[in-house]
Amino acid sequence: MLRPKRWIGLSLIATALTSCSFIQDLGQRDAGLPESKPPVVHDQPRLAPLQPGENVIVRAVERVGPAVVRIDTVKEISNPLGRMLGLGPSPQRQQGQGSGFITRANGLIFTNEHVVRGADRVSVTLPDGRRFSGKVLGGDPLTDVAVVKVVAENLPVATLGNSDQLKPGEWAIAIGNPFGLNNTVTAGIISAVGRTDANIGEGQRVPYVQTDAAVNPGNSGGPLINARGEVIGMNTAIRKAPGAGLSFAVPINLAKRIAQQIVRTGQASHPFIGVHLLELTPEAAREINANSNRCNLPETNGVVVVAVLEGSPAESGGMQQCDLILRVGDTAVASPADVQLAVDRGRVGRPMAITVERDGLEQVLQVQPRELPRNR
Repeated sequence: MLRPKRWIGLSLIATALTSCSFIQDLGQRDAGLPESKPPVVHDQPRLAPLQPGENVIVRAVERVGPAVVRIDTVKEISNPLGRMLGLGPSPQRQQGQGSGFITRANGLIFTNEHVVRGADRVSVTLPDGRRFSGKVLGGDPLTDVAVVKVVAENLPVATLGNSDQLKPGEWAIAIGNPFGLNNTVTAGIISAVGRTDANIGEGQRVPYVQTDAAVNPGNSGGPLINARGEVIGMNTAIRKAPGAGLSFAVPINLAKRIAQQIVRTGQASHPFIGVHLLELTPEAAREINANSNRCNLPETNGVVVVAVLEGSPAESGGMQQCDLILRVGDTAVASPADVQLAVDRGRVGRPMAITVERDGLEQVLQVQPRELPRNR
């Protein structure tokens, strides 16, 4: 067996195997069938061009601000103290608050999964004071995306941008309700894109947008927008550092894809192939080759298979320990996070080509992902 210096926390690894049970393999059911059109999860109103002399931040906020909502939640919890004192269950209410933004005029709202997780009641308040009862259509803890629906018509809608085109240095504007202070606006720049090494959330399924725009508790689920007044991300996490704060947002393209799955089926789908991976360096390759009779790895940087889970799609597709992964589909990969994201862009039940180097020779393997095992 290989002895990696560290394990890479990939959810395509399925780390919680001991307590997980397989969800029905949706991909096996629809493999080979034509794709149905994804549900519409956002309207796309036309934006008027910026006029000379207008302040870009003011204009952007005016475009998106009316569609940014406050989300209040109530969770009924049982107080164990009552049982200890022999008084029976003592229910208590746990209140929470976050932000969200309207993506369809008929009341579809994007927010963070952690904002509405376990909520028994959800209340949505618009900037104009209107309040609605919300229904959680579903949420995905792996990407921290949830969809809430209110019964309404002709609501203001936030225009969604294209997060794949983001570049560091662009304006980044956050709108939300930090500490209950409604409609708070902060601004900064895009500090980095595709950030998978921030140790946020579960695994590495989100290529976060990093920004220095101030984000605080209560901003969660609110929009990160660009200078054109388009939503480019969903604010989800912060990391405090001496003298500064780092903020992270789920890219809007990913949030949209997850929302489409939630609207269609009530949950997100995550492909699983079942491998443990290690980020390879020349030093690690020399160490592995010296201590393993099975491996003959090139002394290079890349991604090596440390273990293949028994009975997994990877095993069925012919993947082996010591394989150096070069490409997933047409995407070249240089790190375990690259592999994670490439696999997650695939579909359950649809074979994907994985190119590996084994004993100095390239091979193309066909691996058919299953649904990621999850805790029930």
